[in-house]
Order: sequence, then C-alpha cells, then structure tokens
Amino acid sequence: MQENVLPKLPQSQIPESRGKRILKLGQLAGGMAGGAFTEGAKRLFTGESLNPSTLLLTPANANRLSKQLAELRGAAMKLGQMISMEAGDLLPEEFSQLLTRLREDADQMPLGQVAQVLEQNWGKDWDRQFKRFNFTPIAAASIGQVHEAITKQGRHLAIKIQYPGIRKSIDSDVDNVASLLKLFRMIPEELNVNGLLVETKQQLHQEADYFQEAVNQKSYAVQLGSVTGFKLPTPVDDMTTREVLCMDFIPGVPLDQLTQHSSEIKNAVAHRLTWLSLQETFRWGMVQTDPNFANYRYDDKTEQLGLLDFGAVRYYEKTRIMAFHNLLSSLLEDDIKQVEQAAIEVGYLDPQAPELYRSAICNLLKHVAEPMRQNGSYDFANSDLMTRMSEQVIYLRLNQHYWHLPPHDVLMLHRKLAGLYLACVRLKAKVDVRALILDILS
Repeated sequence: MQENVLPKLPQSQIPESRGKRILKLGQLAGGMAGGAFTEGAKRLFTGESLNPSTLLLTPANANRLSKQLAELRGAAMKLGQMISMEAGDLLPEEFSQLLTRLREDADQMPLGQVAQVLEQNWGKDWDRQFKRFNFTPIAAASIGQVHEAITKQGRHLAIKIQYPGIRKSIDSDVDNVASLLKLFRMIPEELNVNGLLVETKQQLHQEADYFQEAVNQKSYAVQLGSVTGFKLPTPVDDMTTREVLCMDFIPGVPLDQLTQHSSEIKNAVAHRLTWLSLQETFRWGMVQTDPNFANYRYDDKTEQLGLLDFGAVRYYEKTRIMAFHNLLSSLLEDDIKQVEQAAIEVGYLDPQAPELYRSAICNLLKHVAEPMRQNGSYDFANSDLMTRMSEQVIYLRLNQHYWHLPPHDVLMLHRKLAGLYLACVRLKAKVDVRALILDILS
C-alpha cells in the first residue's frame, strides 16, 4: 500500500469559540501595528521616506498575517486566500509571495482535537470499527484535514474531519478578517468587496456541510457517467455526518509529483484535465472550483486520474452557461464587438464603463483566449502568457480610475482556469486546446 505522508507542518490548537478567534485577530492587528511602528522607526533612523502603506505591507507583517490565518483555519484562512488571489497583483512582490502560503497547507490539528471531533460524531467507541486509523493527516486545508484508515472489514477509506467550531465562526470570521485587511490597507481601495464577502460566506457554509459534499460527489459521478480515465471516491453514507466525511481512498500521486513521468503521460493528463474543465463549465454547469494540485491523484497502475474534494462545487444555471458560450464563441471568432457585448453579459463589464476600460478588458480577454486560438497543440511550458496577463492587469488597475469587480461566480471560474493553466505549465504539457473548444461549441 502506498504511503501518503503530509510534509511536517506546525500543529496548533484551533480556537473554537468566537471570543477566542476575535482575540487571536486582535493580537494579529496589534502585532502588525507594532511591526509597522518598528519599520517606521528604522526608516526614520536611516533617513528613508515614511509612506504609511509601505510601512504596513512589509514581509514581516505578511508573515504574521499568513501564520495567524493558517492557525485559525476556516473562513479566516479562506478569505485570506481569496483576497490574495484577487489583489495579489497590486501588492509588493514579497508580500504577495508570502500570502500565497494561504493557498497551501494549513497547520495540522492536534491529536486530541481529532479524537474529540470523532467522538462527538461517532461516539466514544468510534475506534473499534477500524483495523488501522492513521492520526497523521494526509492533507490539511482551511476547513478540515484528511486521514487514512482501514475498517475491520478491510475497506480502505479517506476520512475528512472538519476543524471544531469552524462552521459556527464563518460569518464573524469573514467580517473580522475583512475589517482587519481594510484597516491595514491590504484590500485595494478601488475594489468593492462587499458582494464578495456575502458570496464568500454563502460558499463557506456550503463547504462546511459535509452532507452537501457527499451529494456533490454523487451528482458529479452521474455527470461523468461511464467516461474512462477518471476515478471518483464513493461516499460512505452511514459513516458520514455534517462534520465527518467518509469515502473510498483514492490511490496515486498529486499532479506536482508527475514531473519525472514521460511527456506522453503528462500530455495525456493535461489533456484530460482540460477536457474535464470544459465539460464542467460549458456542458454540466457543475464546476469543482478548487484546482489545488493535491485534489488530483494519478495512479500509475491503472492510469486513472483520481478526483478529490467536492466541497467547493459551484452550480451554474443554463443562462449563465449560455453567456459563457457566447463569450467563448466571440473570442474564437475574434469579433471585438461581440466580445464586448458578451463580456457585459457575463459581468466583466458594466455597460456604463469608460470606453478605454472596455477596450482594455476586451484585449485582456483576448490574451486569455490565446491557447484556444492557436492551431495545433499549445506549448504551456514555453509560454509567458501568465506573465503578460499579470502585467496587463497591473497596468489596468494602476492606470484606470474605474475598476469593476466581476461577479463571484466568474471569480470562481478564474480560480479554476488559473489552476488548470498552472497545472499544464507544471506538467510542461502540450495540449490541443482549440480542438477541445471546437468540440464543446459543436
């Protein structure tokens, strides 16, 4: 049996009560203010300028923020992830890089809290049903962590355990962290995030309901049907609760461990991922919006791609799918008038937006469409598309007084497609994206 060992990460007790979590954030605010004061004193001593924003956005403060939010987990960590994704291009490079830690593994839950959650959900004798239960998690994220186990009957399971107190703290965590980030000017002033905060709360309440995640898994399996090359975990209904999700263990290695595999395998995996993402978005209207590399497992023995984590599934109505279709078609046809109209329909543009802003957004969308506009295979390894897009976004935000934040459902697609692009780059893959797009539009 393949060993699945999570790299050694800090263990920290999760503050469960609202009061303790607010206290943690208060300590964070005090530490960041103290860090800014120290930085100001140092610059004053050396005769440097004292710009308030640069005093706050220091690597030391970024480290404080990422460390504390990783300890809190839950909505606090998730909101930090989303802000770093949406505002990262506006922050100093060192600060943005440190915030990306929030997109990776969280601290592990101490053994005592693991046992506490399982006892509350399964009773005191919960361990009697297992031949082996591995208390070292094989994955740890913002909402919960995953453990490997084998039942007395020999069934190999992955057990997702929610951090205690996370579900009850979602609304207050989102509000408090947003206030903290605004106070320290870590959310760009031109971004109106009020709608994003409301959507984030709704999404996190869904993700924290493991009954709903089990439903998502089953619905996804129905959509996938008999398509070969993929493996989905089956939920164990009689062992699943709102805070503990039991499912079949899916063997294999994460995508970022395929770098030593043959180009043929990496191209095939990237092709499969691209096909799947297009099916989710433009046919099923059911998108798994967390493209973390660890959510995919490649099994050398079966050559199957395992699909994990269905908590962050987003459902799209037919009208939204049609709007995405229209934008896709207009980009493929390179009709700038149609692109602008489709961008308004999707929500990238407000009809009242200045002409220069509309033109800049349409040009940015054309850049995004580069892989599908190229005949034949697109070489992701030798493309600088992400760098060019990032430079365009920075220029757009810094040189336009007007800024329109797309709807939350579109931001979730950004997250998905950016993750797909990075996966193809990491795999150094070549994929005929245009052929897959033409199939979708046919």
